[in-house]
Amino acid sequence: MTSIVRFQRFESSDPAAIHRFLATTYDTDLRIHDGNGPYHLAHQRFDAGTFAVSALNQTSRLDIEVDGLNALIICRAHSARVDRTCDGATHRFGTGDVFLTARPDRPFNLRWQPGAVELCVLDRAVLAQVAAAAPARRPGQIRFTDFSAANALRARQWRKIISYVSDVVLTNPDASTQSLVIGNAARMLAAAALSIFPNTAFTDETIEDRRDASTATMRRAITFMEENADRDISVLNIADAAAVSVRAVQLAFRRHLGTTPMAYLRRIRLDRAHRDLLRADPSRDTVSAIASRWGFASHSRFTARYHASYGVPPRETLNA
Repeated sequence: MTSIVRFQRFESSDPAAIHRFLATTYDTDLRIHDGNGPYHLAHQRFDAGTFAVSALNQTSRLDIEVDGLNALIICRAHSARVDRTCDGATHRFGTGDVFLTARPDRPFNLRWQPGAVELCVLDRAVLAQVAAAAPARRPGQIRFTDFSAANALRARQWRKIISYVSDVVLTNPDASTQSLVIGNAARMLAAAALSIFPNTAFTDETIEDRRDASTATMRRAITFMEENADRDISVLNIADAAAVSVRAVQLAFRRHLGTTPMAYLRRIRLDRAHRDLLRADPSRDTVSAIASRWGFASHSRFTARYHASYGVPPRETLNA
C-alpha cells in the first residue's frame, strides 16, 4: 500500500531557490533578507496532508517577512534564537521554546539566527473538528488569544507528542499507510495545540446537551461507530450521526458507560484487530500491520491493551 505520508528533502545555498521552495511549501508570499551574507538552508518535511512536521537548519541571520499563513504553525526553537513580530508585539524565543508563529492569516516577521527549528503545520479544519461544540452551536473561526512561548511543562508535553508522532507514526512503514493512524495523529496534535495555547474554542455543556445525553443518543452513536470503524472518523462525525452536539454525545457515554466515544471506538477497533489476528496467516501477516490497519500506531501500546483485554499477547493469537 502507498504511504499517505510524503517525505521531502531540500538543501540549497541559492537564495532564489530557497525563496521559491519556502513560498511554495508553506503556500504564502514572503520576503527573505540575509543579514550575514551567503547562507545555506537544509529542510526535511514529513507531510501527512492534514498536518506536516518539518526540521529546518540554516547558517545565517535571516529576516523573513510573511504575509500570512492559512494554517496554524507551532514552532520549537531547537538550537536557534528566533525573534517574532506580529500585531505590533515582538517576542524573543530561545532553545527549547515552543510558540505559535502567528495567528493564521496574520502577517508576521521573523528574525531567525543561525541554527535549527522544528515546525508543525496544522490544517485549521482539524482544529475546528477537535474544538467544535455542535452542528448548530459551533464557534466561529478559532482564534488564538496568546501565542507567546508555552510554559516549561507544556513545552515538554508538546515535545513528547511531536516525538511520538514523528517516531511512531510518520517513519513507521505500517502506520504511515493507514488513514486511521494519520487521522488520530492529526487530532492528537490539534488537541495538544488547543490545550497549550489559549484560544476561543468552547466545549461547555448546555441544558440541551444534558437533555440529549440519552441512551438513544448513545445507541445511535454506537451503531455509527460499528458501521464505520474502518474509516477515519472523529467525535464530530459521531455527534453528527447521532444528531446531537459533541458535548451531548460525550456526556451520554460518560453517564451511561463511564467512558468516552473515542475510547469506545478504540474498543471496537481492538475487537476488529482481534478478529483479524484470528484469521491471519502468520507467514504473511504481522501484528504491527494488523494493529496499524485499525489505527494503533504504537506496537507496545497495542500489545499492552490487547493483553489486558484478551489475556494473551497478540503474537500468541496470530500464531495459534
